[in-house]
Amino acid sequence: MTIRKDNKGSSGRSYRGEGGLTSKVKKKRGLSASSRRWIERQINDPYVTEARSKGYRSRAALKLEQIDHKHRLFKSGQTVLDLGSAPGGWLQVTAERIGLDQGKGKLAGIDLLDVDAVNGALIIKGDINDDEKLAELVAYIDGKADWVISDMAADTTGHRPTDHLRTTALLEMALDTALRVLVPGGGFLSKCFQGGAEIDLLTVMRQSFDQVKHIKPDASRSESVEIYVLCTGFKGVPDDYLFAD
Repeated sequence: MTIRKDNKGSSGRSYRGEGGLTSKVKKKRGLSASSRRWIERQINDPYVTEARSKGYRSRAALKLEQIDHKHRLFKSGQTVLDLGSAPGGWLQVTAERIGLDQGKGKLAGIDLLDVDAVNGALIIKGDINDDEKLAELVAYIDGKADWVISDMAADTTGHRPTDHLRTTALLEMALDTALRVLVPGGGFLSKCFQGGAEIDLLTVMRQSFDQVKHIKPDASRSESVEIYVLCTGFKGVPDDYLFAD
């Protein structure tokens, strides 16, 4: 088990363009219209600029920062498990909040992709469904977490029902992990696409937590179907709940 130190010049930063560039991208051979629109949106997005100025690896970090500012998720010294960590923005925010650089708390993350180091955090490359990888994560946090957070989302296809089902499957994985490790009073935060398939999972959440709510931080694009489900006050696993094999 290796806990690495930060590498400078992070390859995990998910930015395109620099502040001050023109808001239009000239047509280039091989660059599709959708790619040009994406680059233009990044250039003109104030949250991209803000995230970069704060040293965060992606604008997604600001979503967690805003959620924590409003709902007071984290406390110094807590133990947090971050699922779907790449490129590492949520790890960065969480590390700040729990005082990881001061030797407080524990932070572990996992992703299928490479994630550049965050000082003091254990980062595993692998699948949360891999029993060995999950066991390594759980062992590192001594089987207990104050928070399980997940920004996992499946690659979008453009077909909304399909995208909803894929992301709901990831939500189910995240919830299953949370129910295994959360301490009494712990919390769970996860990305969620509303569309109906998540109803059964919400029922499990309401049985397991004192409070369950849907939230959408300002940094989440208004046109996006993504929201987040925030669960607080973990009460325990429902008697009829069956963990994934």
